[in-house]
Amino acid sequence: MQESSGTAALRQTKTQIFFRFLRFGFLAWGGPVAQIAMLRRELVEEEAWVSKERFNRVLAVYQVLPGPEAHELCVYFGMVAGGRLGGFLAGLGFMLPGFILMLLLTWLYTTIGIETPLLRAVFVGFQAAVIALIFAAVHRIGKHALVNKRLLTIAAVAFVAYFCGVGFFIVLPLVGLAYMFWMKGKTAYVALCTAALAAACVLLFNPEVLQLQNTAVAPEAFSPANAGIQSPFAVFWSGLKAGLLTFGGAYTVIPFIQQDAVINNGWLTNRQFLDGIALSGILPAPLIIFSTFVGYFGAGWPGTLIMTFAIFLPAFSFTLIGHSLMEKVIDNKALHSFLDGVTAGVIGLIAITAVQLFRATITDWFTLSVFALSMLVLYRIKSKFTVVFVLLGAGLIGMSRYLLS
Repeated sequence: MQESSGTAALRQTKTQIFFRFLRFGFLAWGGPVAQIAMLRRELVEEEAWVSKERFNRVLAVYQVLPGPEAHELCVYFGMVAGGRLGGFLAGLGFMLPGFILMLLLTWLYTTIGIETPLLRAVFVGFQAAVIALIFAAVHRIGKHALVNKRLLTIAAVAFVAYFCGVGFFIVLPLVGLAYMFWMKGKTAYVALCTAALAAACVLLFNPEVLQLQNTAVAPEAFSPANAGIQSPFAVFWSGLKAGLLTFGGAYTVIPFIQQDAVINNGWLTNRQFLDGIALSGILPAPLIIFSTFVGYFGAGWPGTLIMTFAIFLPAFSFTLIGHSLMEKVIDNKALHSFLDGVTAGVIGLIAITAVQLFRATITDWFTLSVFALSMLVLYRIKSKFTVVFVLLGAGLIGMSRYLLS
C-alpha cells in the first residue's frame, strides 16, 4: 500500500493520523460529497498521499461497495500512512465527533423529553423536513444509479414487490440476478427470476404494507425505564445488516433499520425514528450515525455502542482486511451488473419506505406545507449546509407556529 503513497503520508505518526482525521470529523458537514471533496483537496491535491488516478480508482471501488464512502476513504488513507492500525485510527477519528455528539443529543432527547408543546412543535417541523430529505435522496440516488431503462425497470419491479409485502432478503438477490442475466442476454434466467418474484408477491401479499402508523408495534411504549430489555444480539444484527446493505448512499440504510427497529421489534415509534434522523442531520457526521440513537431504544446505553459498532464494522473491514482483494473482485463485470441490480432494488425499497413515512407523517396542511417548502429549498439551494439549514428552518417554523397560535 505504501509504495503508491506520497512522502507526506509516510511521515505521519499514529498520533498524527488520529488527530488529522479527528479534525476531518469535526469538519464533516454537508454529506458524503462535501466530505469526499475535503479529503481529495487536502490529502490528494495538496499533500499527494496518493496520485489522483489512484484516488479515483479507490473511490470507484467504495462507490460499488456498501457503506459510507467518505468513512471508507478515511480508513484507506490511514492504511496508506500507517498500515492497518493507522487505518483503524483514521476511521475512528473521523466518526468519533459525530458519535459523541449523537450520544449527547440522545441523552438530551431521552432525559428532557420532547413532550412539552413547544419542543413537540419543533420536532413536528423536523419530521416533515426529514420526509423531504428522504424523497430528495430517492431522486438524487436514482438519477445517478438508474442510468438505463433496464435499471429503472428493476427499481419499479422491486417497488411493486415491496408494496406486496415481500421482504428485501428475497427481493434484492432476485433483482440483482435478474439484471445480471438481463445484461448477459440470458432471457430464460431473467424470466425465472421474475417468476420467482411474482410467486413471492402472490404468496406474501400484505395489503397493510402502506398502513404504517406513528406508533410502534410493540404493546408497551418505550421509556428510559425499560431501555435495555431488548436482545443486544438483535441490535447488533440490525446494525450489521444495515451496514452490509448500504448501497448508493447513506439514505439507503433508512429502510433496513426502520424495518427492524419500528416494524418488526417496536423499539421506538415511527415519530421517534424520524426524530433520530433529524438529529443526525444537523451533525458533522455520516447520516448513518442516527443508528446510535436507534441503538439506545433497542438496548439502552450499551445499545448505542453495539449498533454503532455493527453498522460501521463493514466499512472498517472492507478496507482493513480486504481492500486489495476487493479491487480485484470489482474488476469482475458480472459482479458489477449484480450490484447495480441490487442498488436499483434498494432504490425501490427507499421509495416504498418514503411513501410509508409520508403517509404516517404528513397528516395536515401544516406538515404538507413544511414538506413542500423543504423540497423547494433542497432543490434551489446548493450548499454543504443545505440539509442543516432545512432541518433547523423547519424546526423554527414549527416553533413559530406554536408561539403564534
